Amino acid sequence: MRGEVLHYDEDHGFGFITGADGNRYTFAREDLRREATIGRGAAIEFQPAGGRAREIFSICAQTASPPADAPAAIAAPTQTGNAPVAPQHFGRFAENAPATDLWSYFRRGLTENYFNFAGRARRKEYWGYCLFWAIALIVVVGVGLFIDDAMGDLDELPAATVGLCGAFVLATIPPWIGLNVRRLHDIGLTGWLFLALLIPTIGWLIILVFALIPTQARENQWGPVPAGVRA
Repeated sequence: MRGEVLHYDEDHGFGFITGADGNRYTFAREDLRREATIGRGAAIEFQPAGGRAREIFSICAQTASPPADAPAAIAAPTQTGNAPVAPQHFGRFAENAPATDLWSYFRRGLTENYFNFAGRARRKEYWGYCLFWAIALIVVVGVGLFIDDAMGDLDELPAATVGLCGAFVLATIPPWIGLNVRRLHDIGLTGWLFLALLIPTIGWLIILVFALIPTQARENQWGPVPAGVRA
């Protein structure tokens, strides 16, 4: 069946397709039949399986079929010698799969996932972001103190330190909220539970408990298992 990509989150490998029949289908990175650029608005072919799309490939990525009278050497390129063809990996094991190291999680949190409240975030992503956020805050404080010391403001109000820290914290609030929402999705809960943070005294403790719960090792309504997690 033909369709069109409505949304695809490359980081989490999850998206939606609208089919020629007017229905909406979900799909994951492992449902891509061949390595191709899949983005919003891309025309694709897929096999519907209930409410999920499988065997997806981009129509634009198809190569033109050789003419019937074309020589066999042109229609099917031969290998040199007996060297085996290197296997290609797609889906979760594709070469272009997102990196899963701590720094990459923090970097994507401040760029690609700045206003991302959809999908899932594993524990490693959550704590990797928190680690480098704390390191960045220490650096910002150090720069502010250096400026205040140079201006002779340390004995009074350290304006530079307060200003830099305030700007940094405000700038990182949206990705932090989005990270917590995706962390709740990852354990099978609604992101609205993040509002538990507003409960006096124990709100932060509730969020901490949510952050420590292991990833659901299966696909849920917010997307497939995050890259790097053994399902």
